[in-house]
Order: sequence, then structure tokens, then C-alpha cells
Amino acid sequence: MIRNIRRGIRLIEHALDTRVEASKTMLRGFNTNFEWRDQPKIANDSPNVLRTFFNNRKKGAGIWKWDHYFDIYDRHFARFRGHESHLLEIGVYSGGSLEMWRDYLGPKAHIYGVDIESACRLYEDEQTRIFIGDQADRKFWRDFRRKIPTLDIVVDDGGHEPEQQIVSLEELLPHLRPGGVYCCEDVVGTLNRFACYVHGIAHKLNDAPMQNNTEEPERRLVCPASSFQTCVASIHLYPFVAVIERSSSLLTEFVAPKHGTQWQPFLK
Repeated sequence: MIRNIRRGIRLIEHALDTRVEASKTMLRGFNTNFEWRDQPKIANDSPNVLRTFFNNRKKGAGIWKWDHYFDIYDRHFARFRGHESHLLEIGVYSGGSLEMWRDYLGPKAHIYGVDIESACRLYEDEQTRIFIGDQADRKFWRDFRRKIPTLDIVVDDGGHEPEQQIVSLEELLPHLRPGGVYCCEDVVGTLNRFACYVHGIAHKLNDAPMQNNTEEPERRLVCPASSFQTCVASIHLYPFVAVIERSSSLLTEFVAPKHGTQWQPFLK
């Protein structure tokens, strides 16, 4: 899967070469021909546990997050709560978010932190292990994978440089267990290089060497899944955040059955 991910680099380079032209056409008709409807206000009676933890943090180890991140976390991480899970956070800083993850995921969770600052070792406890290293160093990640063979969640809140984010994603996304989630934070700026990279690999989800089977309605169209489609279930983009989810079950093909007996003659 690493080879498929790296192919996205070529699409990044193309996007960067056309940066000026793309910026001129950004949003196109959305800017000139379309008026956004007023967004309805939806009542949410269920408080976000992560946001509550953050808002109650008046003293102690520091946590620094954009407020809208908490809804993104809960949407993708909620299924791991209360179960044995393994979360890695890249970028420990003042240690407060490690406490937040422990509180959110529960006592069965295993928490790992990676930081380039050796002083962050002081945040280790019975539930948390700290590793010191550079997230742009592939040798560091190879050693990390040998020591930590299982991961369910990765939160990249580290150096925020695109090359650091790309290396971490390439080294850790294949390492996630089926159903795992990779979340990269603080992807800021129009045509951000890491965002271009994610857009590049997202195209791999749409690979479609279709086979047209006219003899079997239940297998009218069949598309064998690529290795990337087999391993990656979805890619989500939010303001400043990219989330990639691993497939939870083995997918070998996409099938489009054809049901019914009455068809328009121009659709054959």
C-alpha cells in the first residue's frame, strides 16, 4: 500500500505547479452564481465528552485545540470508547491531551505519545508510554513499529510541516489495525502541500477497471478492488483536519447488481 500512497506525490507536484491558476478558479460558481442557504440550527442534547473535558480544564497540564476538532474526534473515535484500544498522539507538548484521551477512551486504552522534546518523558505513567524522536525520520518509525505492533488511532498534532505529516502517514497508516483511524490536525492554508497529497491519494479510491457482465444480473458490473481500496475505507476532509479510515473487513471487489425487468430502451 505504501507504493500506492507514494503515487500521490506526483499529483501533489502537479497541483503545486498550477497553484496560481488554481487559486484564481477556487470555488468557481460558488463565489459568483450561488447563494448559500441559511444553515438550520440543530439542537444537540448530547454533550461532547471531549469538549466538556477541555472546557473544565482550568489548571493542570495544558491542552490547545481548535473547538471544532472535538466533534470530529467523537465522530470517528467514539466506537473505541470502553474497549481495549491503542492510540498514538504525535506531538505531546504539555501533556494535557494525553490525559484527555485516557479519560475519553477509558481504562482499557493504551496511550502512546511521540515528541522530539526529551522532557516529555515525564508524562509517562502506567497507561501511557512516551517515545522521543523525529516524526520525519523513517528509521524512528520502523523502530517504533517493532515496539508497538498494534495501533487503532493516530492523531498527528506534531510539527505541522507537510513533509513531517506525509512521512508519518506513509509509515503509520499501513500499521493501523482494520477499522483504525488516522487523524492529521492543523492542515492549514489554501493548497497546503499535505492537503494536496491527501487529495492525490483520494483519487485512488475511485480506481475502476470495470468488468461488464451482461449474462449475470446479480453481477452486472464488477470492479476488482485495488490494494489501496482494499485497505482504505474512506477519506474525510474538514477545516484544518484530514481523517483516513482503514477498512474494517476484507474487500476484494465492488459489485453493482441489476434488478428489475422493465428498462428504458436507451439505457442498455
